[in-house]
Amino acid sequence: MVASLIAVLGTLLGSVTAYVLQQRGARAERAESRTETARRDRIAAVTAVAVALNDHRRAMWVREDLRLAGEDTTVYQAARAESHITRSALTAPLVTVEILAPELAEAAHSAARAAYAMRNAADADALTALRTEAIDAADRLVRRAAALA
Repeated sequence: MVASLIAVLGTLLGSVTAYVLQQRGARAERAESRTETARRDRIAAVTAVAVALNDHRRAMWVREDLRLAGEDTTVYQAARAESHITRSALTAPLVTVEILAPELAEAAHSAARAAYAMRNAADADALTALRTEAIDAADRLVRRAAALA
């Protein structure tokens, strides 16, 4: 009788141990999956900001180059409208980075400010310098994100 009781208790203890280990493994797997999903989401958010920054920087270059060249009002107005669209398109990716990767928010906003600064450049040389600074700021954002990934 004692041997049977020990066998039953051993079986129960083995079952409970196996269950606890299985639950712990499943929990660790879910945590790893959440971490990987969050990492992918942050990478996608930074990529979206980089694309939007590039689009806006290009639109600002075209707009300001036309303005400095004294281009016809209709052509300039179309370029100006495009720059407004690209600036607006930058908002959502910036907010996404701010939420998903707050440690990158300042670098993302700094890159956006550098692109915005291209507006009303004094001359072609200033526009080129501002464009270079905007490119550098965007590159700093990407490098910082890569270091954290």
